Amino acid sequence: MNETAEARLKRMSMRSWRRGTKEMDLILGPWSDAHLAGLDPARLALYETLLAENDQDLMAWIFGQASPPAHLAALLAEIAAFARERLMRRP
Repeated sequence: MNETAEARLKRMSMRSWRRGTKEMDLILGPWSDAHLAGLDPARLALYETLLAENDQDLMAWIFGQASPPAHLAALLAEIAAFARERLMRRP
């Protein structure tokens, strides 16, 4: 049975919010809420690939402590910028 588009988005949103580390929950969760529904199929597939990465690697890449794989670099930069902007808006 094929997964519906709605079920896929719901699964990816859940995976964004329940990573295993609170830091990644707070980075990927809000980004997914803001962007997931508007992603084209290619970016959605890329984000799904990103979700398969472990949190320690994701954190190192987002915080600039390690170079991300080339195929994820632009998406990770976008997510990191979104997280920084969100933090700067907080009171």
